Amino acid sequence: MAQKTIRLTMAQAVVRYLCNQYTIVDGERVPLFAGLFGIFGHGNVTCLSEALEQVQDQLPTYRGQNEQSMALAAIGFAKAKRRRQLMIAATSIGPGAANMVTAAGTAMANRLPVLLLAGDTFANRLPDPVLQQVEHFNDPTVTVNDAFKSVVRYWDRIVLPEQIIQSLPQAIATMLDPADCGPAFIGLAQDTQEIAFDYPEVFFEPKVWRIPRPRADLDVLAEAAELLKTAQKPLIISGGGVRYSLAEQVLADFAASRGIPVVETIAGKGALTHDHPVHAGPLGIVGSTSANALAKEADVILAIGTRLQDFTTGSWTAFDQDAKFISINAARFDAIKHRALSVVGDARETLKELDAALGAWTAPADRMPRAKALFAEWNAILDDHQKPTNAAVPSYAQVVGVLNKVAGPNDTLIAAAGGTPGEVTKGWRVKNPNTFDCEFGFSCMGYEIAAGWGAAIAQDGPGATGGTPIVMLGDGTYMMMNSDIYSAALTGHKMVVVVCDNGGYAVINRLQQFKGVPGFNNLLKDCRIQNRDNPLHVDFAKHAEAMGAKSRHVESLADLEDAMTWALSNDGPTVLSIVSDAYTWVPGDADWDVGVPEVSNFETVRAARKSQEAIRANQRVGV
Repeated sequence: MAQKTIRLTMAQAVVRYLCNQYTIVDGERVPLFAGLFGIFGHGNVTCLSEALEQVQDQLPTYRGQNEQSMALAAIGFAKAKRRRQLMIAATSIGPGAANMVTAAGTAMANRLPVLLLAGDTFANRLPDPVLQQVEHFNDPTVTVNDAFKSVVRYWDRIVLPEQIIQSLPQAIATMLDPADCGPAFIGLAQDTQEIAFDYPEVFFEPKVWRIPRPRADLDVLAEAAELLKTAQKPLIISGGGVRYSLAEQVLADFAASRGIPVVETIAGKGALTHDHPVHAGPLGIVGSTSANALAKEADVILAIGTRLQDFTTGSWTAFDQDAKFISINAARFDAIKHRALSVVGDARETLKELDAALGAWTAPADRMPRAKALFAEWNAILDDHQKPTNAAVPSYAQVVGVLNKVAGPNDTLIAAAGGTPGEVTKGWRVKNPNTFDCEFGFSCMGYEIAAGWGAAIAQDGPGATGGTPIVMLGDGTYMMMNSDIYSAALTGHKMVVVVCDNGGYAVINRLQQFKGVPGFNNLLKDCRIQNRDNPLHVDFAKHAEAMGAKSRHVESLADLEDAMTWALSNDGPTVLSIVSDAYTWVPGDADWDVGVPEVSNFETVRAARKSQEAIRANQRVGV
């Protein structure tokens, strides 16, 4: 019997296939792709948009304002859904596609899935060079889309309509594989989009995708159990993989029954609530005194679902040279880092199996009381820095304290770049699991507001908590990318954006001066501007109001508390602005390896260089 076919253009076939992919969220079958963020241009408006228009009730299309920010919104959505449900970002060729490369890097660094579709030049090359084509004189196959190859897990260019039959399933499988998870890119040659092909009907049959849970090798698991039993001062590092594996409760039970304190990475923060009995604070450069002290004295460290970024490891100065690592990770690449005993497997299932292999073993009885005492000291430090003072300008820590106080248990804090990540990682006291999103794998300025919109869209579907995204960012980041305030106003999605106006790029100014360089080109007063004594001031509240948001500028912490209560009662986006201190930060005590000039005319730089050499002398040698 001949195979049944259906004649569609390539673009129509792409859309039909994507509409027939499903997944399971909280026991309910839902579309794998909840929607598409799109900006149309000549590379996709005549074919791809024609196909999308016909399914807009099944696959909603959201109009983006910037190609980078709409892909960042898709990433924020994927984070909110813990990689269980995805969004698509579609752009035209040339500058539209190039704008999306930064977002692809953000997804890649954070191991997050998003499907990126970009128009491409003509496969037949007859009209070359087309509008927005970047020509490579010695390789006519290269286009702007080749730039994505360094920042995606899966890359393809479709030049024949039948190629999608093989490509689309591979792209989806990559995005849903915990070991290989990341963005997938498919370039759609604009002339190929229009070509009709007789596609097999079976290609469009509904498919339900499930997230695989790979199990660890039993011999390695037994070895890990024996190593952990030798520990006198064990420690668990909870990474983002704990959250994406839905392993929060298993981790909490494991740590409590075995008597092992849990510290967290930036991506892992929020797997446990702040006051959970086993929680001992965030680790590393933007971490707590409690977690860093526990790490320094630990002899066996169980790292779960973390890629052990330098901000977690203090550039590998946070641990004793002789400490042993057991790394549970779905990705082999991450599991073998720094001479770790590599346990490749799903976090939730591997923890269960490790628990069974440990028998009756528990950590020494003094380990958990030690962690609790250190964490109590850390909470006292936070209280001291977050309490109101008579200072003319509030600190970041005080702003974080107010927002945290007013926020509901299901409201999600979102941050990314600048001074905010350190202050919220240290000072945001998580009330419910999975209500914290600090993008610090790529530290992408501009993620915050876009991700807030994406997280708000995630509240529309299954698994919604009913909480509100609370976006906290600085004035420098706000100026870089704020247009999705308008997006949220257009679509009616609720979020609260809090802008801390500290007069420039304050935290990088802090690093600059800490390493001996005079303040230069970071704070507005140190830039080449017309009036350094009184720099031109942006009224962020009025600016946001012009984009359709409700807004207030507040002058004090008391005003901020009232304004935050009001903001959470509103529908749609609300923006609050407050002047904040550019020089006051909650202390941290982990080192960071950055480049410092080997020779300099500044004595302060030469002194900083000596300090940097001392840091490097303490680094743990690994791979």
